[in-house]
Amino acid sequence: MAGHNKWSKIKRKKGVEDTRRSKVFTKILKDVSVSVRENGSDPESNPKLRLALANAKGVNMPKENIQRAINKASETGGAGYSEVTYEGYAPGGIAIYIECTTDNLNRTVANIRMYFSKYGGNLGTHGSIAFLFERKGVFTFHKVNHDEESFTMELIDSGADDIEVDENNFVAYSSFENFGLMLKKLEEKGIEAESAELHRIPLSPTTVDLNTARKVLKFIEVLEDDDDVHAVYHNMELTEELEAQLI
Repeated sequence: MAGHNKWSKIKRKKGVEDTRRSKVFTKILKDVSVSVRENGSDPESNPKLRLALANAKGVNMPKENIQRAINKASETGGAGYSEVTYEGYAPGGIAIYIECTTDNLNRTVANIRMYFSKYGGNLGTHGSIAFLFERKGVFTFHKVNHDEESFTMELIDSGADDIEVDENNFVAYSSFENFGLMLKKLEEKGIEAESAELHRIPLSPTTVDLNTARKVLKFIEVLEDDDDVHAVYHNMELTEELEAQLI
């Protein structure tokens, strides 16, 4: 997993800076809706809904908001969301993988095409850049009241195969195959993650110059501001030198 460390730190930093509370709530509520429509409203038999509820709890979402989304998704004939992905290249040949949750596929694809055209990218076909990323489970925990050594061992025992620690958080990674197993083991141990998600980690991050980095980050910012866009992944490596210049 060499090279993903700076990416994950930048991803978390950018998430804090760019996402507003209401947008985070909207994305989670879409996850709730999709999971209920796919597998029903019982969290015990619906792992995807259980994960969405855990993430809702991690951002202190009001319970009435969650229940309203579950009720609406359970209604026959109600408007529903579907999940769709797009792949392509940003300026400088940086690979971009976009995950969307939408109730209007025509609107979403039109917007995505427009963003690629306007910001100097190229929209590719399905599967054109997916091989450049590895799907990993990413679990984030606040460091409050956690002894670093013992908590790290608990995460490893639960299935983590890599752990990062900074001044505020533990970030544990699991394989895609072990994501559900790790989630279950954490539940059994009574360990609550601030967030638990499947991410796409770049296998070989690509270095770019300052001008290209600014173009790519602007493109990603525009994508993330679209209400239909759930997550954006890229393989641009932001070195410490480049990061300092971008501030």
